[in-house]
Amino acid sequence: MSFTRTTEQSSNYDNLEQMPVAELLKGINAEDKTVPLAVEKALPQIEALTNQVVERMKKGGRLFYIGAGTSGRLGIVDASECPPTFGVPFDLVVGLIAGGDTAIRKAVEFAEDDREQAWKDLEEYAIHNKDIVIGIAASGTTPYVIGGLAMCNKNGVVTGCITCNTGSPLAQTAQYPVEVVTGPEFVTGSSRMKAGTAQKLVLNMISTATMIQLGRVKGNKMVDMQLSNHKLVERGTKMIMDELNITEGEAAALLEKHKNVRKAIESYGNR
Repeated sequence: MSFTRTTEQSSNYDNLEQMPVAELLKGINAEDKTVPLAVEKALPQIEALTNQVVERMKKGGRLFYIGAGTSGRLGIVDASECPPTFGVPFDLVVGLIAGGDTAIRKAVEFAEDDREQAWKDLEEYAIHNKDIVIGIAASGTTPYVIGGLAMCNKNGVVTGCITCNTGSPLAQTAQYPVEVVTGPEFVTGSSRMKAGTAQKLVLNMISTATMIQLGRVKGNKMVDMQLSNHKLVERGTKMIMDELNITEGEAAALLEKHKNVRKAIESYGNR
């Protein structure tokens, strides 16, 4: 089966170095506007994958993201934001990147070309068949990610992926593929741009919808968020005020006592 990486096709723009800043920004913005529409076309695939994530996590499983380069970093960002936002354990959603933690800040040469390493990385977390692994690769051809998902399949671990090409080897490997076709980049091949934006949007959707389904949001509020700075303490206090119709002082006292918005609200109702 033939496979064309549209993420690598030549940009619709040329002579970029001759453009003034205003024209460059206008072109980038025009391309960025197409990304949400591409994500919308993939909603059925995103729904199918998210349902699997919810099902696995309700059974005590964990969510792993594996990727290389920009894709790996995006997975790590999404994973790292789940504990402070939703109050879940730090090891419930885990992001792994080819080349290890060093690669978060600095590219590690040829790390993404190792088909065996992702499974080794997952084994360090005692990966098991209650877990789910999502491979992230704009190209859909990254050996680190494909090899990791292939081994997951062999070992009974549910797999999904997020890629920006149709019919890629990665999508063919994943049990629940998500293909968001963003087309050529403004700068040819720079998949940190539209493809990266698309991946970030999909990751937001998967993790947020999952956490809501797991009961980590009340109404539309992050009642389990970690109170790690003054801004969040103020937000938590306001949540309690609005929910219980009490004064700021009463709300602040409840939050100080219980250290958690949900517990503060529940304790008030149980008086």
